Amino acid sequence: MPGAGYVRAVADGGQMKGGAPRVVWLTLGADPHLISAHSAAERLNQLARPCHLVWNPLTGQTVQLIPIVRAALALSVADTAHEGPADAYSTGPLAARPNDGAADVHAEGRLCVQVGVVGFGRAPFTSGPMTGAEAILDWLDSWQIARCWPAGRPAPYSSAHTAVRSRRLWACGGHFGASQVPCRLAAGPGAIDVERLTGTPVPLARDAALPGEHEEQRVRPAMVTSMAGVHAEAGDQAGALAGVG
Repeated sequence: MPGAGYVRAVADGGQMKGGAPRVVWLTLGADPHLISAHSAAERLNQLARPCHLVWNPLTGQTVQLIPIVRAALALSVADTAHEGPADAYSTGPLAARPNDGAADVHAEGRLCVQVGVVGFGRAPFTSGPMTGAEAILDWLDSWQIARCWPAGRPAPYSSAHTAVRSRRLWACGGHFGASQVPCRLAAGPGAIDVERLTGTPVPLARDAALPGEHEEQRVRPAMVTSMAGVHAEAGDQAGALAGVG
């Protein structure tokens, strides 16, 4: 992404499988007042759970870890629904244990861009400053990811675990919250204001499914591949590294 810092991921999720391009917004369970995007990106890298972009909406700092045409790995873990203040990295992909039953949804679509927001699902990031959001959206637009939300607005954090995660809607492409991704247990990013984020009016989130109404889904462990020989596609790598503080 033009203008973003760069932290080279040690691994990625392999080649994309093809299909409608999409972007997934997830929260990292870290305080944007205390944790920079660069620090969060390094932490994800240490845990071998990199997303494509890490964004601190308070400062506007954005860091890219993986080329957009490769699969990321932040969707192969399950966030917890009990965020707490005890540790800067106490919850979310920065701290969650791997979900052994997670399907490789991260590789579905021509693109499946994972944007990790430094923040908490219980406090939607759209309720505060969103410095740098337009640059991210312009970059996503340039890859022809539609500014639509097929699954509606993401559910509030407290009820996200009972939200419908439809394979049919996922196949449409566009924008999704992590709580709307099939075969995932994520509760973030919470009830974000999608109109403020993307400027696109969308319907209210669908009602939570009753027990037994979820689609039956076969899952399998995610595959991790080496990043050897893979480089950022946006601009010169040396220039990107120079922007990292």
